Amino acid sequence: MALLEKWNPSRELGRLRHEFDDLIERFGFERGGLFKEWQSTSMRPAIESYVDGDNFCVRVELPGFDPKDVDVKVASGVLTVKGSREEKHETKKRDFFHREFHYGSFERSITLPEGMKAEDLKANYHDGLLELTAPMPKEALPKEVKVQIQSGESKKV
Repeated sequence: MALLEKWNPSRELGRLRHEFDDLIERFGFERGGLFKEWQSTSMRPAIESYVDGDNFCVRVELPGFDPKDVDVKVASGVLTVKGSREEKHETKKRDFFHREFHYGSFERSITLPEGMKAEDLKANYHDGLLELTAPMPKEALPKEVKVQIQSGESKKV
């Protein structure tokens, strides 16, 4: 069930921008501006957000990442997770038959529910999964309202 929210044009434009950025990333390009050169990217960790009881949860798949190479920030109601993974260069040269490991940096952003406090977010990294949780603001929790149906005679036209 969708929640009704007061329309906020700046929030809607922010959401549109992030959705467009995500769409561009799906086509294999990094975020940037008009003045930055588009570069192919190979890193796009999976991300999901959901409500679990009274908590808002975000999960980001980051297998092979060192938590110290991951940065989590909140600004203007937008949660941003950035990270990088560098290839370890060894003195021995390798001739790969098949290679699917990706190295480099990434940035993923999602809009937080209105009223959520950044300082309430708690992060846990375990087995390649970054989990962020925070209590859902009371005003953002779904409310169920029972609507009474009155019976009466139908009017004939």
